[in-house]
Amino acid sequence: MADCFGGNSVADSDRVDSAVKKKRLSKTEEPGGIDHAGEMRLRIEQTIRAIPRGKVSTYGGIACLAGFPGAARLVARVLRRGFGLPWQRVLGAGGEIKLTGDSAIEQRLRLESEGVRFRGRRVDMKLHEFKALLSKRAGSRQNSGPLKKRP
Repeated sequence: MADCFGGNSVADSDRVDSAVKKKRLSKTEEPGGIDHAGEMRLRIEQTIRAIPRGKVSTYGGIACLAGFPGAARLVARVLRRGFGLPWQRVLGAGGEIKLTGDSAIEQRLRLESEGVRFRGRRVDMKLHEFKALLSKRAGSRQNSGPLKKRP
């Protein structure tokens, strides 16, 4: 499985899968007092709340930014169960609205009211993709500006 930055991250995906399975099998914390699934949910919620008005991210992008590459479905689950989250700012891959019916119409209207522009049925990700947290990751140059040559 590819991680957020194009490399392979089997260990990370195994860690996410393991934590999700543990939460499904047991509603209690680990013996050491660490609630991994609760920590994952909180990190995903914090990442979603960090998206400013006029910017969007994908389910997979949120998972990567929260530190759980490959956990896009977990992001969708957190959005379904969460309250007060800016759900309209989270889209499918390529900027596509994945909701159906009235929910899809409402999402598009909310995004347009925030100044997000569409190209057909998709958000113009070049203009509106939220990348600020990526620049804090090692190896990411998404928002670092032009490279300068060293003397």
